[in-house]
Amino acid sequence: MVSNPPPKPKHPFSFYLLPFILPILLITVWQLASNLDWLQSSILPSPLVIAQTLLDLLKSGELLKNIAVSLLRVLEGFAIGAGLGLIAGLIMGLSRSMERLLSLITGLLRPIPTIAWIPALILWMGIGESSKITVIAVGSFWPVLLSVIQGVRSTDPKYLEVARILEKDRVTLLTKVIIPSALPSIFTGLRIGMGIAWASVVGAELIAASSGIGFMIMYAREVSQPDVMLVGVAAIGLTGLLIDFLLLQLQRRLLKWNSVWGGES
Repeated sequence: MVSNPPPKPKHPFSFYLLPFILPILLITVWQLASNLDWLQSSILPSPLVIAQTLLDLLKSGELLKNIAVSLLRVLEGFAIGAGLGLIAGLIMGLSRSMERLLSLITGLLRPIPTIAWIPALILWMGIGESSKITVIAVGSFWPVLLSVIQGVRSTDPKYLEVARILEKDRVTLLTKVIIPSALPSIFTGLRIGMGIAWASVVGAELIAASSGIGFMIMYAREVSQPDVMLVGVAAIGLTGLLIDFLLLQLQRRLLKWNSVWGGES
C-alpha cells in the first residue's frame, strides 16, 4: 500500500516561521546575557559583535574567499567519493558474492574516523590539495556505499519479476527498475555524505592548510579572535544547510513519481 504524502500546513506561519522561533529566542537571551556582563566577550562575544564581524569579513571578501576554497575542495572530494561509493554500492548490491568478498575489508575500514586518516594522508601526499580532497572522498564514500546497497536490496521483488516476465535485458533492468527504486536511498546517502564531506574538509584545514574556512577558524583561535572564529563556524553551518536544501530540491524533482517526495513542494 502506497503511503500518502504528509498534508501541507494550512497556515504559512507554522511552515515558514516556526523553525525560526527557537534560534531567535536563543540569540535574544544570548544578547541580554552579554549586555548584563554575564558572558566574557573575550570568550563568547555578543551576537551584535559577531554580526558586525560578519559584515566586515563580507566587505573585505575574506569570508567568501575562504568559503569558496573549502567549497571547491568539498565538491571535488565529494564527486570522487560519492562516485566510487555509487559504483561499489551497485556492484555489492547486485552481487552477494562481491559483497561477501569485500565484507572483511569494508568492515575493517568503515569504523575508522575520517580525521584519523589525515596524518597518514599528509605523510603520503603532503599538505597539498590531494591529501585534503582524499580525506573528503573517504568521508563521503561510506554513507553513499551503504545507502546504495540498501536501496538496491530493497527493490520490490514484484517489479523484478515483471521485468523478467517481459524478458528485459540486464541493462534495462538496472536503469529502469533497480536504480529508480534505489534513488530515495541514494539521495539519503548523498545528503549524509555531503555533511561528512564538510566536516572532513574543516578537519583537514584545521591541521594543514593556508586557506579555507577551517584555516580561518584555526588562525582566529591562535590570535584570540573569537568573533571571527564563530563567524567561521556559523558559515560552515549555513553553507552546509544551503547545500542540503539544494540536494533536497533536486531529490524532489527527480522523484516526482514517488508518493512521498513527489507530493511535496
